[in-house]
Amino acid sequence: MKIFNSIAELRLELDSQRHIEQCVGLVPTMGNLHAGHMRLIEEAVQNCDFIVSTIFVNPLQFGPDEDLQAYPRTLKEDLSKLIAAGCHCVLEPSVDELFGSNLESQTTIHVPSISDIHCGRHRPGHFDGVATVVCKLFNIINPNKAFFGLKDYQQFLIIQKLVADLAFETELIGVETVREENGLALSSRNSYLSKQELEQAATIFENLNEAALKIQQGQKDFQDLEQQAIISITEAGLQSDYFSICHAQTLEPAKISDSDIVILAAAYLGTTRLIDNIRISI
Repeated sequence: MKIFNSIAELRLELDSQRHIEQCVGLVPTMGNLHAGHMRLIEEAVQNCDFIVSTIFVNPLQFGPDEDLQAYPRTLKEDLSKLIAAGCHCVLEPSVDELFGSNLESQTTIHVPSISDIHCGRHRPGHFDGVATVVCKLFNIINPNKAFFGLKDYQQFLIIQKLVADLAFETELIGVETVREENGLALSSRNSYLSKQELEQAATIFENLNEAALKIQQGQKDFQDLEQQAIISITEAGLQSDYFSICHAQTLEPAKISDSDIVILAAAYLGTTRLIDNIRISI
């Protein structure tokens, strides 16, 4: 596996792969890799000839009071996992390499409407940072396919709209969430939690499942289901950020007539923010 810190050198490598008509797959990450990331690499290996991953803790998607400096960085272990999984090369750039020396003047991308609700409302500017780095990576790597986890469901829809609106030819592949035995969605931020907190955090998925079951059984009072879940999550010792039953494509509040629904949840356990979702058809 080749490791690149230079955009120019990576582009030379990719040019040689395209010359022999290789299908290039991209798996962007912020490092601290877990089984969920490895599932993305596995999907890429199955669907592409040449796999590129990126390890970059993107400062543009962190707010001023968020955990940019504390975010777990485990580069040596990450590279070992990527080698074992069959990744062909990794871009691990500095902030200056990717964004230049003046981050504050960086051109940014805003995907309107869908970026401003749910996590976007609670983390202003977060999705602009995500959209900007993804757009830049797509321009640098020009992958045939890119793989993203569906745990970050709102993020996936934002990137989907970005790709459509800016006419990228990259095919997006959404990969189902990998979970702990208790149902907790795998996340790099789970490493902040104690064993007891990991058990507490499972209440998020439990409440998602319970709400989904009630909807499938015919419950139509979505606001009541949301309030019940928020109370349950709070009683488990978490601080609910939101629990929202939405149309699966627009993320607007679901209507009784909707058949494609996603339930989104975010909550804090201490200072650790956790998100999850479940999608259902009725």
